Amino acid sequence: MTLAPLLLALALGGFAAGALAAVLLARWPAAARHATHWLPPAGVELALDGLSGFFLVVIGATAAATSIYGIGYTAGRRRLTGLAVAYHGFVAAMALVPLAANVLTFLVVWELMSVASYFLVISDPEERGVLRAGWVYALVTHGGLACLMAGMLLLAEETGSDRFADWLQLAPGISPGMRTVAFLLLAVGFGSKAGLVPVHVWLPLAHPAAPSHVSALMSGVMIKLGVYGLLRVGFDWLGGGPPWWGAMLLLVGGASALLGVLYALVDHDLKRLLAYHSVENVGIIFLGLGAGLVFRATGLDELATLGVVAALYHTANHAAFKALLFLGAGAVLHATGTRNMEAMGGLIKRMPWTAACFLVGSAAIAALPPLNGFVSEWLTFQALLQSVRVTRPELNLVFLLGLAGLALTGGLAAACFVKAFGISFLALPRSEAAARAHEAPGSMRAAMVALAAACVALGLGAPLVLPVLERAADLPGLGAVAPLRLGDSLTVVVGDGFGNVSPLAVTGLLAGALGALVLGLRLCGARGDRRRYETWGCGRSLQTARMEYTATAFSQPFKRIFAVLYRPVKQLDIEFHPESRFFVRTIHYENPTHSLIEEWLYLPALAGAQHLAGMARRIQSGSANLYLAYILVALLAVLLLAR
Repeated sequence: MTLAPLLLALALGGFAAGALAAVLLARWPAAARHATHWLPPAGVELALDGLSGFFLVVIGATAAATSIYGIGYTAGRRRLTGLAVAYHGFVAAMALVPLAANVLTFLVVWELMSVASYFLVISDPEERGVLRAGWVYALVTHGGLACLMAGMLLLAEETGSDRFADWLQLAPGISPGMRTVAFLLLAVGFGSKAGLVPVHVWLPLAHPAAPSHVSALMSGVMIKLGVYGLLRVGFDWLGGGPPWWGAMLLLVGGASALLGVLYALVDHDLKRLLAYHSVENVGIIFLGLGAGLVFRATGLDELATLGVVAALYHTANHAAFKALLFLGAGAVLHATGTRNMEAMGGLIKRMPWTAACFLVGSAAIAALPPLNGFVSEWLTFQALLQSVRVTRPELNLVFLLGLAGLALTGGLAAACFVKAFGISFLALPRSEAAARAHEAPGSMRAAMVALAAACVALGLGAPLVLPVLERAADLPGLGAVAPLRLGDSLTVVVGDGFGNVSPLAVTGLLAGALGALVLGLRLCGARGDRRRYETWGCGRSLQTARMEYTATAFSQPFKRIFAVLYRPVKQLDIEFHPESRFFVRTIHYENPTHSLIEEWLYLPALAGAQHLAGMARRIQSGSANLYLAYILVALLAVLLLAR
């Protein structure tokens, strides 16, 4: 059984599903809900509206690209049948999550998605750290499932219905305390899947362990279903809430964005670096979502729609450029056999297609114009800046913190991808594996080129994309038209001129500036011919890989500035020449960092759990008589309580 036909069929199916959802989204109003009851099995209910249609488009388009990529990536791999079954189940379950219309259907497909992705994470158990990554992922995802189950069952009990369509009308009758409990439970459950701080610890473990096209799906699509869930909770199921709900999401989103990019800066594993950037970008999405909830609670429905549109736009953009970057990292891993950037270098000459696509993805995730990341982050800035219309100082302070975090995150993300692209693709190869690297197969290149084109199209086509997103954001309570309109030359205008941008005009200005530079050099008499000569090396004519800038050196200034967060430990081993200490044979330097959240939160919790387990182990003596005594005591206690 070969995997290629199955993956190709899935690619076409995913594209067809996305295209169908796009047609439905454009043809029917977003508020129209079309539910279907399936028998058998009894109790399964599906529905489609604008928001679920949007997420179905994102899932279908991304799955199409990753499936085509997987044809070349998995060629020659063992245990393909199990991988194919898990992959198909994973994509199918993800597509059903936004369509689920009642508690039973949602929890079943959510668990199917989690279980299928778990088996994909541990698909290569012989690799170092894979089983631990799977264990952590299973622990976090099932903890999140427990919170989701508790929150949904609480709402079902309080409203008397398990159908999501009924909750909007019945939720206002629930007491504020119970509404808050339900919101917090659902926020933790969906936030753990989205990868928000502090429940993000599974991302840098599970994403590198999974096959690269699966990592692209997990990062580009699966974690966004946590965003989908919180959109439903905040604007649909509970019909809004107090302003502090949105303020909490704003603060958590800002912390996730900042911590994610800071830990990405100092990581030299290419896929783990991208996983930390998923934490960062989910944080940016939650800045828009949190702003929308605050505006909704303060009666500014137009601005609430603006925040939701910004969140949805960055959701689609992140699916495009993060899937592209993971596929690029997978191509590098496929060619070199390593994820360590310190063992790369010089790949741009050996893998030009991969390098070009990875560069597009790097520019997009760094929010450089005119690519898609720039437009959605610009919209998020506009939504946060509109906080001047909120009259509560404490909320203005929260928005100010969000703005500062987003601005700092943008600069650090640009620096991080200078490191990621420069260290990996430029200069000379640092290892034999990098020197022998080869370009990716045709199917892998085709998928990367398609996603790179999507990054360009989503950036330049912002005036065409935003009206579709406004229909997708037409959630209950947000019937007002968002303060977005098209000006001259396809300019996107926010409010009455509060902010405006034209991606096409920005592209023209950048192209004009580059052309003016070339023309100016010609007018100044610069010669157009080239003279080849070796690179200057401080007086040495022979360049070696040992003379290059390393990822460790690049990240060292950030480790010093944010030492309180990183808690680095310097390890320096020097081997001297036996005849004289003035001559050094080798120098081995490491400066590893530690996760503050893991050390302060998870390690103490794990130690406490182990202590409790040790105490509980004492009652397991192995004596049958003692076990019978336990049963007798329990039976007597039940009889006493029954009286």
